[in-house]
Amino acid sequence: MLLPPNDWLPQAPLEPLHLDWLTAANIEVAILRLDQIDPLISGNKWFKLIEHLNAADSAGADGIISLGGAHSNHLHALAAAGKRLGFKTVGLLRGHPQVTPTVTDLQDFGMQLHWLGYGGYRARHEPGFWQPWQALYPTLHPVPEGGGGLLGAQGCMGLKDQVCEQRAGLGWNDYDGWWLACGTGTTLAGLVLAEAGEHPVYGALAVPDDHGVAQQVEAIVAGADSAYELFDASRGGFAKVDPLLLEFIEQTEQASGIPLEPLYTGKALLALKQQVETGKFPQGTRLIFIHTGGLQGRRGFN
Repeated sequence: MLLPPNDWLPQAPLEPLHLDWLTAANIEVAILRLDQIDPLISGNKWFKLIEHLNAADSAGADGIISLGGAHSNHLHALAAAGKRLGFKTVGLLRGHPQVTPTVTDLQDFGMQLHWLGYGGYRARHEPGFWQPWQALYPTLHPVPEGGGGLLGAQGCMGLKDQVCEQRAGLGWNDYDGWWLACGTGTTLAGLVLAEAGEHPVYGALAVPDDHGVAQQVEAIVAGADSAYELFDASRGGFAKVDPLLLEFIEQTEQASGIPLEPLYTGKALLALKQQVETGKFPQGTRLIFIHTGGLQGRRGFN
């Protein structure tokens, strides 16, 4: 049994975000604090795992095998879930063996690790990639990088319900759109499916175009009523960090008291600030910003 008890459905608080540049533009933002749902299985990663765990459970698997890097929030959440719920986990990692706080946690949580090198990891989308791994681990259920794909998106559709249940507490009868970071585009795709064109979803790309996020989103939402827009927020590449970004994160944390990290939430919020300052949104706009968690990964940048 891979699934948690039926009553374990994490609820993320929805809070107003007060920052000077939002006030100056007369734009309201509420932040959905997925970073606060659980100390270890944090952020959007749990929601992306839900339907994958359902599928693995239905298939009679006794664990999950998946992919990620040495700072992967997805593998961290997966390994923590495996330890807590008692199922086996295997991680296929990008690059060569290295020690990071995340990797140490993966090992402490009992995840079996295999390092693929960089060329081996690039082959993850090729036909037949999974065959040798499924031969080696026949009782494990494979999950795409980042918990992606349609199942991952379906698990994220419930985020809309969490916002709708709480927006009255902000004095909002409605909102005008969503803003969030995109690594694989799975969470964004889930929101697009949930909204079915009712509200637009804006994605700040934390990775460059060659990661194929736009194509992955389109593959998931194809044929559905959809309203979404993607913005480049990668700042030159995945895991690229620069002084402007780090200064923005420090100032925002001091002003709001909300912790951010430089790979996703920091880049996404800075990209929102830039769009607000260029007049992308009219005065009076109300947006939902998703804090996708990932704070464990910032340890590698401290």
